[in-house]
Amino acid sequence: MKKLLFIIFCFPLLSAFELASARDFYVKNSAIDVERYRYFLELNDENAQIKGTAIIRIHALSALSEFNLDLGQRDETGKGMQVSTVTMAGTVLVTTQQQDKLTIKLPEIQAANTVFEITVNYQGEPKSGLFISNNKFGERVFFADNWPDHGHQWLPSIDHPSDKAAVEFIVTAPMQYSVVANGLKVEESSLDGNRKLTHWREDVPIPVKVMVIGVARFAMQESARLNDIAVTSWVFPQNRQEGFHDYQVAVKALDYFQKNVGPYPYKKLANVQSKTRFGGLENANTIFYFENSVNGKGEQEALIAHEIAHQWFGNSTTENDWHHVWLSEGFATYFANLYLEHTFGREVFVKQLLANREKVIRYHQKVMRPIIDTTIQDPNLVLSPNTYEKAAWMLHMLRQALGDRIFWEGIRSYYAKFSGKNVLSEDFQIVMQQVSGKDLSAFFQQWLYQAGYPNLAVEWKFDKATKTLTLHVEQLQSQVQFDFPLDIALQSRDAMLELHTVRINKRQHDFSIPLQFEPKGINLDPLVKLLFDAKIENK
Repeated sequence: MKKLLFIIFCFPLLSAFELASARDFYVKNSAIDVERYRYFLELNDENAQIKGTAIIRIHALSALSEFNLDLGQRDETGKGMQVSTVTMAGTVLVTTQQQDKLTIKLPEIQAANTVFEITVNYQGEPKSGLFISNNKFGERVFFADNWPDHGHQWLPSIDHPSDKAAVEFIVTAPMQYSVVANGLKVEESSLDGNRKLTHWREDVPIPVKVMVIGVARFAMQESARLNDIAVTSWVFPQNRQEGFHDYQVAVKALDYFQKNVGPYPYKKLANVQSKTRFGGLENANTIFYFENSVNGKGEQEALIAHEIAHQWFGNSTTENDWHHVWLSEGFATYFANLYLEHTFGREVFVKQLLANREKVIRYHQKVMRPIIDTTIQDPNLVLSPNTYEKAAWMLHMLRQALGDRIFWEGIRSYYAKFSGKNVLSEDFQIVMQQVSGKDLSAFFQQWLYQAGYPNLAVEWKFDKATKTLTLHVEQLQSQVQFDFPLDIALQSRDAMLELHTVRINKRQHDFSIPLQFEPKGINLDPLVKLLFDAKIENK
């Protein structure tokens, strides 16, 4: 989860063809694939400068004489990274750094499918990505915050979710600090000069957006081991008791997702109190939560479940471009809701669904965008109630359309097929079609690529003589129509209930329903299956 101020703009609607054919705005480097980063970082207490050495193992996908990495350059304020040397097998390479791109000329052409390493030496004060500040207790801390594409402001990399790589962080910092990062800790050593070296290694390829370090005075506790996965809590010492209590609930969420989705993709799960711009940041196996997420009252269970769901959806199965970020955020939102349903019951689940629906309605009163909106050119703007709550509702409606058994079978098949890989929305659609045996193209088209939701005007009247209820249903939303089943609950004066389902697929419909009683009232969508808004009038 990332709590942001959503900036509201209005865009014209695109045709289905334009939406399907438009490409990601990030110019991908199709010539190389990074296999592993090894970052040697030196931090200090005197200033915000960092010194870095990156050893990067690269797979040439085609013949290569030069290539680009992403790296934020030094600006007029003096912030940014400045490269001193780039070497390959001891040879100093020619480089240029422009517009946050580091261009590296190779000493000789590398043939396709060769693997080579380069070493980048650099230093500077990060503009973003790694934030050096004080926590709420006035103590100096260092926390990475890479989402969506701020990692290259402190790490030479391919800063896009389509390129996943193993990563190691070898951090030298003053002795008083503990360091947490992705993967497993393989070394912690005291050095001269009151310094300490800490080495973390993650061998499962992950995108740069979820590569992180956290450096602070920490209290750390191992809450449990679940299938040999260490679940740990890292909190500021002043919040030791509250933090250990509040983060312990992560064990329950981890167990739920392992049993229902598939094997956990990493070897540890660390939950970290941090300085972050967001409520939570789903860094691979090293989740950062906002400073006040701990108070000893256990109030953040839904947030913790959301970020843990991301370990499967977003971190392991990763959107191939930013326009498909709903595959991360929508999944994490809905699967956190499913965890709440499992843990606390349907009433809590329904309450969350209704709150999500209300948020979507309020958002669409100002903005009319589809979930997959290829007009957005800045990845910082892809987050909205569309990619969180509306996308979660899309999954909920898919579950209603397929039934629980087929839905969960499809989810498990999707994760098994794409674990550790990059995905697009059509990949998910194809799996769900294969598992269900249904053509879901119309469903995905209207809920992913079409803006809005059904906005209904419903008029009803009961004729006592014929004992017939007549309904007039009109879709009020402009430009588009939806095709969906609508459940209608009819209540008698002695509390009898009848449930009827009608199909809405035109602008206007008239229905006649014979009844054995005069209805006291009607209730649309009583089982909370549909994303919609409606006004009901008794004529």
